[in-house]
Amino acid sequence: MSVNREFYMARAAESARDAENATLDNVRERCRRSEAAWLSMADRLTRGEAMREKLATEKAARREGAAE
Repeated sequence: MSVNREFYMARAAESARDAENATLDNVRERCRRSEAAWLSMADRLTRGEAMREKLATEKAARREGAAE
């Protein structure tokens, strides 16, 4: 399965809903930690994709510069 930002965000939203519906404090806290972890993974994925795109653009520019 290909993991994408939408998957992580959906899991974070699910954890947030679970936290809102939890009646026990420890369950609510666990759900909040889970939400934070999913959001962190989404952010990390987004930053990684941006870095790969930037590096690919720079590499293409270097190739074009060398071809001239």
